[in-house]
Amino acid sequence: MNIRQAALGAAGIDVAAIGLFAAIGRASHDEGILGESGLGYLTTAWPFLAGAALGWLMVRGWTRPCAWRPTGLVVWASTLVGGMALRLASGQGVQVSFVVVAAIFLALFLIGWRVVSGVIARRRGLKA
Repeated sequence: MNIRQAALGAAGIDVAAIGLFAAIGRASHDEGILGESGLGYLTTAWPFLAGAALGWLMVRGWTRPCAWRPTGLVVWASTLVGGMALRLASGQGVQVSFVVVAAIFLALFLIGWRVVSGVIARRRGLKA
């Protein structure tokens, strides 16, 4: 697999993880995934997707897309902080409990898959 394929795959996994986070969050609050307007999911997901994109740019994530450090850490932090800042700026709620849950979920899914990928690559004798 070349670096471009790895970057596209990693970005896809990150988007899917953030999408899952938004969907579970909406479902857990009985809001329905699409909401009344049909845009509920996008309203919930876009701040975190924008934060992740910023993280990818800041760390140049395409150079080491599967590395948990620094790529995973920076993408996680920017997704969390940027997502919460954009939620606040757009009039969405930002409660402490939500920040804690988001931090844990996003760490498990944005850093976690990279850690697992690295372990598998090392076991196969590949460069992670």
